[in-house]
Amino acid sequence: MTAFSLGTFGFPEVHADGRSIKLALRKGLALLVYLAEAKGAVARDVIATWLWPETDRETALARLRRLLHRIEIALGEPVFEADRTSVRWSPSVELTIDTHLFESACDRGAFDAACQIYRGDFLAGFSPEDSREFDDWAFFRREALRGRLVHALERLVQDKNAAGDHFAATAYAGRLVELDPLSEVYGRHLIRSLLLSGDRSAAERHHAALTQRLREELGVAPEAETEALMSPAAAPHAVPTTRYVMGAGVHLAYQTYGSGPLDILVMPGFVSHVERAWEHPASRTFLASLMKLGRLIVFDRRGIGLSDRVGSAPDIDVTAEDIGTVLRAVGARRVVLFGASECGPACVKFAVDEPRLTAGLILFGALAKGCWSKDYPHALRAGQYDAWRQQLVAQWGGPVGIEVFAPSLADDPQARAWWAGLLRAASSPGGISAVLEAFRNADVRQLLPQVAVPTLVLHRRGDQAVRIAAGRDVASRIKDAEFVELDGSDHWFFAGDQPPVLEAIGGFMKRIS
Repeated sequence: MTAFSLGTFGFPEVHADGRSIKLALRKGLALLVYLAEAKGAVARDVIATWLWPETDRETALARLRRLLHRIEIALGEPVFEADRTSVRWSPSVELTIDTHLFESACDRGAFDAACQIYRGDFLAGFSPEDSREFDDWAFFRREALRGRLVHALERLVQDKNAAGDHFAATAYAGRLVELDPLSEVYGRHLIRSLLLSGDRSAAERHHAALTQRLREELGVAPEAETEALMSPAAAPHAVPTTRYVMGAGVHLAYQTYGSGPLDILVMPGFVSHVERAWEHPASRTFLASLMKLGRLIVFDRRGIGLSDRVGSAPDIDVTAEDIGTVLRAVGARRVVLFGASECGPACVKFAVDEPRLTAGLILFGALAKGCWSKDYPHALRAGQYDAWRQQLVAQWGGPVGIEVFAPSLADDPQARAWWAGLLRAASSPGGISAVLEAFRNADVRQLLPQVAVPTLVLHRRGDQAVRIAAGRDVASRIKDAEFVELDGSDHWFFAGDQPPVLEAIGGFMKRIS
């Protein structure tokens, strides 16, 4: 039996027993790849519609039959298992596809091997022509795989530098810079790795190149943290690093900063990245201000940011479990939970489950239920929510939504570039779609009366992402909760006027400490 392999990183290739097969059928290549990715039978009607969208059903199905026959002639043997309604790669065929090898390597933590397999973006430069559905599917798959590559490269840079293999870390950091040349986080990874390897001249060249890109593309200068790396007194090894803890078979990325009698765990919303959060000046300033109030803890929930990418979206219960995993890893004894937006419900769940560990609960721009119902008019209707989710996914990779999330930063080129880069690094279009779909069904209204810890609810009056009525509703359901209405229209807690937010948090922390 012939062993077939499909190469999909870059332009697709087919090999049989190691020899290349030239398949001069673009739709045939598309079909082979899609069936291999599907890992099972696919309806003939679905395939026909995808490959010949402008053709009537009977003609498209006839073309599919001819295409299957031509593929098997080109491959030299039968490779399909088909019936009247569906088609699949025959289970008797020995088949490998590089995307599955890549994901398997990522899943078992073999990031070196994974990065060797990834030789180019998924189906780069390939299209079966006149097949919008296939092209859309390939786009989302490409972004998901690219996200896993970024995650693997970030882990390798950290692991190689920690092990003293700075030359290898430099190579992996260089790939990150190629993927996102405007990211100062990735630029600093490369510069720091070069400094640690002793190659200061190369570090200076890359620092100059990064400075030029930022000036020409965004009209901004490098951040102070980037400039500090090139100071003769800089100590690259002293920069705080991201750590990992295993919980329920998933590695969770977290960081801790500072010290104090209380811990403050910050969960910023539906998307996060523990390293990129420090890249924007306003976000960094806000987090640094919280460090003055206690030990700061930040983490990426499963499937997001630097934590392991998983096949399912984290719901409220799972995210609450992840909070507990991280808090145990850092030895937390009394923690204030800061849950913004979509992460508010998970913080509510943890506060109810673990009242002895929870010293206080702060909710910012949060809501109790994902979408509208007759007894909950404070959120989007299901159809509106799905339309918003689809728009977000369709524009993923750009600064999508910043006009609503942070109107005060919407015209800032640096903020727009930072937000777009964070989105690309934190998740893929398909991944974030699943996360948002899971939140649509969230509902913690029954938990709110059970909250028995001091609670502060903050909400800006002009918030366009989550209406202030949702914040009032949350506060009204929690016994003795303090509700503070803030001026402004930014949904992000660090955007806009920070002092009133920090003053409210500081006063709350003093009262409960």
